Amino acid sequence: MKKAVLYGAGNIGRGFIGQLLFESGYQTTFIDVNTELVQALNERGSYPVRILANESCSDVQVENVAAIDGRDEHAAADAIVRADLMATAVGANVLPRIAPAVALGLYKRYENGGAPLDILICENLQNAGPVFRELLLERLPEAARAWFDESVGLVETSIGRMVPLQTPELRDGDELRVCVEAYASLPVDSAAFKAGIPAIRGIKPYSPFSFYVQRKLYIHNMGHAFAAYCGDYLGQTYIWEAVGTPDIEAVVRCAMISSADALAKKYGVGSEELHAHVEDLLFRFANRRLGDTVYRVGRDLRRKLAPGDRMTGALRLCLESGCDYTGIALGIALALRFSHEALEMPAALALKEICQIGEDEPVYARILEMYEKAVRDP
Repeated sequence: MKKAVLYGAGNIGRGFIGQLLFESGYQTTFIDVNTELVQALNERGSYPVRILANESCSDVQVENVAAIDGRDEHAAADAIVRADLMATAVGANVLPRIAPAVALGLYKRYENGGAPLDILICENLQNAGPVFRELLLERLPEAARAWFDESVGLVETSIGRMVPLQTPELRDGDELRVCVEAYASLPVDSAAFKAGIPAIRGIKPYSPFSFYVQRKLYIHNMGHAFAAYCGDYLGQTYIWEAVGTPDIEAVVRCAMISSADALAKKYGVGSEELHAHVEDLLFRFANRRLGDTVYRVGRDLRRKLAPGDRMTGALRLCLESGCDYTGIALGIALALRFSHEALEMPAALALKEICQIGEDEPVYARILEMYEKAVRDP
């Protein structure tokens, strides 16, 4: 049986990548620092994934799994030496913490003959491949660096499956259960593989991969966040409530279509497929069983309003492509009044300092006008 090593046994690790690996014939070893989770995975050797739809649910039992405590760097490194495939799903901010053990495993692999190894980087991080490469190179001995560049594929992915916060109700009496939506497509950077593209269910190789990175960020993530800010404006709790409100659905769709059209122009792709993707996303956002909240999806404003992130990045994309930006501008205006998180600065200053939108840009005044109207007429 093929062996996979998966750093991160959290919601995406178990609820998405682990399921795909099992269904593709892999024996998976998770590496995680949650000792109770590691012990439970080793005791049972399996865990349930529950697929949630609006009117029904179904269960998948993921088997052939084991786990290693991430603090045992030598055990983790030995697993990497034996792996046919590796993946990370730890969260972008955790990559520096796992880099020492990964580098140790790669060096041991090099010393043992150096079979090529591809690492699927399943993180919500732009330029994840170059970022992880630098973290690993810092820790690899000079002798192994040429082999590393020739034989280790740092493969960026686009994680589109939505996994809600796992409440006790969703766990339904099982600490290992992960509840997810049905969507299970995994776009990957086809140009980054060094050992050949593996036969994994749902995998979708593509190049240039920047298209899929921006599709996820500027259509999916932007639309999701915009729905949250609209829902907050109306005092709603859940994303499905927001998307189920006709006026919100209409403005969110318009913003997502604008971003889709801008991407189609930039990459020279057909807009029809991207428009269909928008409709599929709106359908998925409306999944009541996911229970995704306006707070969870909208929080972390400084990141989500940053120049290259979902809101301001999508706005820039539309401005550069000559596409309508009105809906996205409204999303930024509503984000500036998000009730769950205070930016602790005036909206005009936030536009300049966080979004980096200058006063001399026409969109600056347009967003402030929308913001003031939203504050004045709640």
